[in-house]
Amino acid sequence: MDEPLYFDDLKIGDRWQSPSRTMNDAYFAFFAGLSGDNNPLHYDDEYAKKTPFGARLAHGLLTMGMTAVGASPLSHRLHESMIAFLEQGCRFLRPVLVGDTIYPEHEVVELQRKGERGIVKLAARIKNQRGEIVLDGFHVYLLRCRQRSGGST
Repeated sequence: MDEPLYFDDLKIGDRWQSPSRTMNDAYFAFFAGLSGDNNPLHYDDEYAKKTPFGARLAHGLLTMGMTAVGASPLSHRLHESMIAFLEQGCRFLRPVLVGDTIYPEHEVVELQRKGERGIVKLAARIKNQRGEIVLDGFHVYLLRCRQRSGGST
């Protein structure tokens, strides 16, 4: 098992890839039920065929949710240092259609030490099976720094 990560262990440019996921009916139906978003673009094949996308489109928030750090290799490495999830944002660059396989990844892009804590900004990106970036976003977290052995006197 990998060692826990704290703020002071991170470096600009550190990267992690999450497991791929194929966007299927189960994801679409679950998210529609959870969110109440029942736009036919997400569930009606015949309707979606008539749109510029030509097929059912993943909910934007579902796609963004696939960047969750809790579903990434970072989850078990940050659980001891995580204090708070502070902010997130994203841009949707290409559609994610039913049947697409997505590949989420995170990269450390900014580090700000704040005493015994630190703020880390992660780029959150998703590529599709063709290697195209479909989502470009970010997450901001507040993490603990490592305890210094010996302490100050």
